[in-house]
Amino acid sequence: MALSRGLRCCQTVFSWIPVLIITAVVLWSYYAYVFELCLFTISNTFEKVVYLLVFHVCFVMFCWTYWKSIFTPPATPCKKFQLSYSDKQRYEMEERPDAQKQILVEIAKKLPIFTRAQSGAIRFCDRCQVLKPDRCHHCSVCETCVLKMDHHCPWVNNCVGFSNYKFFLLFLAYSMLYCVYIASTVFQYFLKFWVGYLSDGPAKFHILFLMFVALMFFVSLMFLFGYHCWLVAKNRSTLEAFSAPVFVNGPDRNGFNVGVRRNLQQVFGDNKRMWMVPVFTGQGNGHYFPLRSQNSESHNPLLANEDLWEEESDDGSEEGSLVEDHDLSVTIELEE
Repeated sequence: MALSRGLRCCQTVFSWIPVLIITAVVLWSYYAYVFELCLFTISNTFEKVVYLLVFHVCFVMFCWTYWKSIFTPPATPCKKFQLSYSDKQRYEMEERPDAQKQILVEIAKKLPIFTRAQSGAIRFCDRCQVLKPDRCHHCSVCETCVLKMDHHCPWVNNCVGFSNYKFFLLFLAYSMLYCVYIASTVFQYFLKFWVGYLSDGPAKFHILFLMFVALMFFVSLMFLFGYHCWLVAKNRSTLEAFSAPVFVNGPDRNGFNVGVRRNLQQVFGDNKRMWMVPVFTGQGNGHYFPLRSQNSESHNPLLANEDLWEEESDDGSEEGSLVEDHDLSVTIELEE
């Protein structure tokens, strides 16, 4: 028991190392740019002020998005998807796998679940004891089921999913902007130090190294950001890009693709003015998503179970909000 706790403690400590590395690099870049470049190297006052103002805007947005990516807790399935005490007893007492699957099928009829496991069975997490909503996966690092899980990112020491996917995308975008701005403003002084126009000093090392680091991070971020932009346009997560979600009729990589505009709105919301601000503006609550294949009420089992949701929502506000979001989801499906 003590050994297990010690290993968990070590794992927790080591998981923060990538974040500390990024933090150290960013703090060094702040010192190198603000002090070594702007205060000690640039002599023109107007240029110095402009460089510092724009730099601090980029720096604040980068730090804000990075903070939100790290410290936004992963969204987990609500109580609606947990087995009730009676269902749990019935499920655990049943020894036949087929009978257990049938119990899960009966429970899932009351929930907006459209995806299946590779075997065609209802997706159930034995560790969390919940029926997995569509696009939900269990993270072995966070030790919980995460709504619309994309991946576990060591650089933010957090699961990237429904609750913070927008923040992660903005973090990549503002990181690129931060690197581009540094590289473009440092370039002329990089050349002056390189050809010996400026005298050697402590600033030379910082400015030369700052240029190389900014370009190196920009290239790596450019490919990662471009890949995630493609995922958003297709309405896929990283996990779904490698393994297509399985529906009743079989696997379909484009099962959640409802068009580029609506795909963007699911992540960033309807108000375009808020798209670049790291506050949550996405649609829904992460428990269900519009399906491209559902274009009529007769083929929508979610509409067929609407009365069940409304009857059971009288017990709590959380369930009531699910019904409200569910209606919005159906409207999008009917428009498709």
